[in-house]
Amino acid sequence: MSTENLPQSPEQPARKPRVAVVFGGRSSEHGISVVTAGAVLRAVDRTKYDVLPIGITREGRWMLTADEPDRMAIADRRTPEVDDLAESSEGGVVLPVDPANREVVYSEPGSVPKALGEIDVVFPVLHGPYGEDGTLQGLLELSGVPYVGSGVLASAVGQDKEYMKRVFTSFGLKVGPYVVIRPREWELDQSAARKKIVDLVGDHGWPLFVKPARAGSSIGITKVDDLSGLDDAIAEAQRHDPKILVEAAVRGREIECGVLEFEDGPRASVPAEIPPPDAHAYYDFEAKYIDSTPGLVPAPLTPEETAEVQRLAVDAFEAASCEGLVRADFFLTDDGFVINEINTMPGFTPISMYPQMWAASGIDYPELVDRLIQAALRRSTGLR
Repeated sequence: MSTENLPQSPEQPARKPRVAVVFGGRSSEHGISVVTAGAVLRAVDRTKYDVLPIGITREGRWMLTADEPDRMAIADRRTPEVDDLAESSEGGVVLPVDPANREVVYSEPGSVPKALGEIDVVFPVLHGPYGEDGTLQGLLELSGVPYVGSGVLASAVGQDKEYMKRVFTSFGLKVGPYVVIRPREWELDQSAARKKIVDLVGDHGWPLFVKPARAGSSIGITKVDDLSGLDDAIAEAQRHDPKILVEAAVRGREIECGVLEFEDGPRASVPAEIPPPDAHAYYDFEAKYIDSTPGLVPAPLTPEETAEVQRLAVDAFEAASCEGLVRADFFLTDDGFVINEINTMPGFTPISMYPQMWAASGIDYPELVDRLIQAALRRSTGLR
């Protein structure tokens, strides 16, 4: 029987991809993650994507939050909190754990769980442990949900400054002198642990920078100029991470470079220079986010220096098997570039260096967000 003359049902409009912006988290970088989420929510093209904002509290609860970017800004020198944005203090969001089902569910005590619809991609703007370090990425891999940014291994390597440096060294990238103090070392013999640090000073001099090994945004870092400040610096770093990294100062200009994944592979942005901030001992959290110390974009480098740092930034991206985006931080010394670290989910507020470098390279903030979402949608989860 011919169906030519039967009435045809109208075609259903194609569903827009649904992006879950996940932010906040349990790390000490919770507040700046909320600020980043506000910028991303403001920039996402709502004609192209549906958006679901999900905040994670400092205690680790997943909350449905208001889609109100203006409430996610620094005010009176204070960063915002997920708790202040949650639709309910009682309800919670549950991600799917079945790769065949991407539906997000919202539930409150005493109420029937409510389906919030399927998500196509997660944009995790979490910084630090329990989000940027491979933990969330592992959850999303198990769930079969694509996500923006690097996978489990690269995220873990990018978070742990010790193993990051080990990977870079194995690929021939130059790193500065450092020692690591593990929690067991400190617990068993503090004198021996201090001796490692004193030996570093004997070889390279003061000052030192004492850091949490697995934190970012310059939180928990202390510049130490002599032995009298060492124990307080160690205690401050250990408030954020029981494993600490102690670095000798590298004397040189601070240069940053962004890397972005394109259809044909990663490319580097124009680099930026971070001049020494007038009101701060170094480029710390307050200089970055509260006082908004401006960087020089593009960095005043020679064409040869620019090409070299761009090459090294892509090399670092590839060495750690990164995806999506990276900000690579270097020192330009008399002997060339020394890589300090990479950040697999760099500061992403409009005043952050990563978006500024790409804006100077011809890709503005909304296009940058779109390119990252599209790169995530092109990739599958699992081994790749």
